[in-house]
Amino acid sequence: MKVVLQRVKSASVSVDGKLISSIGKGLLAFAAVSRDDTLKDVEKSAAKLLKMRLWDDGEGKSWKQSVLDIEGEVLCVSQFTLLASTKKGNKPDFHRSAPPDAARAIYSAFVEHLKSLYEPARIKDGIFQAYMDVSLVNDGPVGLSYTCIDDAVTLEINTDPPPLDVPSGMTGLSTATTVTGSYSMEDLVEGVQKLAKAGAFTMPPELLE
Repeated sequence: MKVVLQRVKSASVSVDGKLISSIGKGLLAFAAVSRDDTLKDVEKSAAKLLKMRLWDDGEGKSWKQSVLDIEGEVLCVSQFTLLASTKKGNKPDFHRSAPPDAARAIYSAFVEHLKSLYEPARIKDGIFQAYMDVSLVNDGPVGLSYTCIDDAVTLEINTDPPPLDVPSGMTGLSTATTVTGSYSMEDLVEGVQKLAKAGAFTMPPELLE
């Protein structure tokens, strides 16, 4: 499951010119359901969204408070195009996206789980599979509007990240070798160093320290 979060001062969703949902300060969450997603992905994504520290603490310290801490709101919007593959040709490929009925069930479970973890009235939703018009005022680091894209706060939560291809310059490994899962940069560096020391591929000595 992939969820793209945008920190906002306000956001709203309209369908055919009719306002469906709106929020004040909080998070706009675009969510996409893949073919392999289960309720475990729903639980992981929802918990991570609510606990992600994206606001300062009011005393000059950044990235200290979550949407729970600031008592903000969350507006969820289904967005299957987040899972598009653009590796081949110029036409996006959506084969990773779940079929409509399965996606609806998982997405609905995601919204309901958010409500179960927070105050239900603070969790808003659009309309699944509708042509929605989304409006927002993005809450960037210096409070700039959405038009100042460089200062927008936009993050991704992905419960099934794509495999990390091993660079072709690392000799001794199959080109099909991949690293999967969620790891910190420190974990990845340590793993590569261990493989190099074991003789899996060659690496400059200074990088092994």
